[in-house]
Amino acid sequence: MAKEGTCKASDCARQVVGKGYCRKHYRLWKAGEMPKPRYKICTAEKCRKPRFHGSLCEEHFNAQRRAPATPVSAPAAPAASA
Repeated sequence: MAKEGTCKASDCARQVVGKGYCRKHYRLWKAGEMPKPRYKICTAEKCRKPRFHGSLCEEHFNAQRRAPATPVSAPAAPAASA
């Protein structure tokens, strides 16, 4: 059950299947291999919020900025002598 028209990918004249792409290009689009990305969401694990800066949402971007670059361990306190 193809839709009317031809694929919107350059140099492709196949029938449209979904989102304006033919079967081949639609599959590539779903896999994220087309020039225009499928989704513009945060890349943090299990986060589906819209991107804010770079590849992160506002919450993860701010958390990354606040986190220290390398955690510094405090030296162990000397044992008290009794």
